[in-house]
Amino acid sequence: MQIGIDIASIARIKHFINRFNQKALDRFLTSNEQTLYGTQPQKVASAWAAKEAFSKALGCGICAKCGFLDIELFRNQNGQPYLVLSPRIQDSFQIRSTSISISHDYGFVIAAVIVECNKNSIFLDSRENQ
Repeated sequence: MQIGIDIASIARIKHFINRFNQKALDRFLTSNEQTLYGTQPQKVASAWAAKEAFSKALGCGICAKCGFLDIELFRNQNGQPYLVLSPRIQDSFQIRSTSISISHDYGFVIAAVIVECNKNSIFLDSRENQ
């Protein structure tokens, strides 16, 4: 199991949305997420922090191995957040499960993600070689 954490400024995300409009959203939100969150800065910041935290838990950050659009953030009927991963990420890292917690206060959003991979995951191979 690995953990990743990220904090995002809601004001910074709002500025990003205002400055780049749709291009900003297209860069890191899937069309499903855009439908759910619109341009609501707090919700968009939650998605940003969640995706960054997930990629940090993998140990690679947002990069060619794990892009923003490979990760989707949703909420169940009780409001609990959960992640949906692209098949590429699911298969490459052999992810068994994820758990996420998101909180916001005083203009910031924080996300913590726990990732559990199968024993023969490339993720674990890269960590063992360090």
